[in-house]
Amino acid sequence: MSGFIAFEVNQEAHVFSRGLIKKERQPLQDGFVEIRVAYSDINYKDALAASKNGGVIRQYPMVPGIDLAGEIVQSADEAFPVGEHVLVTGYGLGVSAPGGYSQYQQVPTKWLIKIPEALDAKRAMMFGTAGFTAALAVLALEEKKYPKEAVIYVTGASGGVGSLSIHLLHKLGYQNIVAVTRKKAEWLTALGATEIVAPSEIIPSTIKPLARQTITAIIDTVGGELLSALLPQLVYNGSAYLCGNAGGITFETTVLPFILRGIQVIGIDSVAVDQAVRQTVWDFLAAHHELLNQMKIREVLLSDLDETIEALLAGEHEGRTIVKLDV
Repeated sequence: MSGFIAFEVNQEAHVFSRGLIKKERQPLQDGFVEIRVAYSDINYKDALAASKNGGVIRQYPMVPGIDLAGEIVQSADEAFPVGEHVLVTGYGLGVSAPGGYSQYQQVPTKWLIKIPEALDAKRAMMFGTAGFTAALAVLALEEKKYPKEAVIYVTGASGGVGSLSIHLLHKLGYQNIVAVTRKKAEWLTALGATEIVAPSEIIPSTIKPLARQTITAIIDTVGGELLSALLPQLVYNGSAYLCGNAGGITFETTVLPFILRGIQVIGIDSVAVDQAVRQTVWDFLAAHHELLNQMKIREVLLSDLDETIEALLAGEHEGRTIVKLDV
């Protein structure tokens, strides 16, 4: 079988390394398919996985990339024949199992989602885990049946999950979407943000257990002090959807907003979601695929990954970056 290129991270004797390597294709494992990967993407989790002491990968060497999309080139499963175009997000991809930063990859059949007709590999990865996570949060928020004039805050708004959440909320008719970001991100208004505020405008010198009720719901990708400051501002029966930790894994609160205002804090996991829910979410994203035309999306090659990883870790990355599996 022919060789191919992958981006691999390794750590030996406390020496961390990452870069392109040449690998050889292997015989197909039972219960797996082999995919010729056309596109992947890069998420904050990928940047951590590709960093020393990132806390994501436990066993080395490993090919990162928690998302991939491409064409099946080897299969023993009639439901997923050779030539089928598929995507994979989450599970252990790029964390405990070799991931999307590889021109060929074998993955378990049970992880596969057929790419919806409205999308192709490239546009599927424009959504990727970020879009999938945003959709999970937005669909959970929709279950509350808040009025469309409800005030919804989206933190980390210039990132992939945040910006896609804003756009999806706007498409669903929400009229008061507040984008919280420390960057100058006026482009978010084109996606549907009605106001852009900096975290410094929200976080008081002293965070009180209860504050004035001004926020109906929060889609939070940041965590940390910012989330601590926002929770006391939720209205009665308000809710927060937690789907990221770019600002820290801890936050402080009291029981008061919960027992006096009936607020809810809901965790959004994109890794272990069952296949039926995944299909529903991808159908939802495919139905709103036109929003990708307004998104801030950059395309890079495997050989460009280092630069994007450093930008993400430095907090300088905006929008979405997709990875074409060329060098």
